[in-house]
Amino acid sequence: MNSTVKEILEWVYCIIIALVLAMLFRYFIGTPTIVKMSSMYPTLEQNQRLWLNRWGRTTKTLPKRGEIITFEEPAKLEYSASEIDLSNPVAQYEKRSGLQWFVKNFLEIGKRSYIKRVIALPGEHVQIKDGKVYINDQELDEPYLQDGIVTDVQDVIAMGGAPFDDFVVPENCVFAMGDNRNHSTDCRAFGCIPLDKIESTVACRIWPLDKWGKVE
Repeated sequence: MNSTVKEILEWVYCIIIALVLAMLFRYFIGTPTIVKMSSMYPTLEQNQRLWLNRWGRTTKTLPKRGEIITFEEPAKLEYSASEIDLSNPVAQYEKRSGLQWFVKNFLEIGKRSYIKRVIALPGEHVQIKDGKVYINDQELDEPYLQDGIVTDVQDVIAMGGAPFDDFVVPENCVFAMGDNRNHSTDCRAFGCIPLDKIESTVACRIWPLDKWGKVE
């Protein structure tokens, strides 16, 4: 093997190793992302760039109330009155294994994710009524909402679905909603998110620079 070929192979090996390390870091530690929708307005705006912390997924740690998370889009986004089960309000996902899991979950090819705020934790009784959220019969203080914003399930009903509006959050799940309540498809429509489908928490905003820092 001449020196030129050997040098080329060494560079190929280095590039492959670098790509593998980058993918491992992206999956287990953290990654940047761009806000594409307006469901978290005014907290997050379209085209802002965020840094996502994925260490919680690695350690299988539930996020805290108030944290903003990303999670995989459920397979079923709405339920009819005959389909909904408020005694088991968990979002449905298709099962994957082997190469299909690797491509969709690790490489994230063809995968769609949502970004929402954690509202309720396992064992908590959630009620959405009178334009507000109640946790264990206590009104939830939500300072991140714009003035005049109400929390209801009218959009779900208008689309012909049955809402998740009175239930207990199951073990190892969270209930999450967008801050822009009137323009957010969230757990009100498809149920609580299992821990293994939560991808990350928002660590900070990195763009624009004048809004750089922790996102509350």
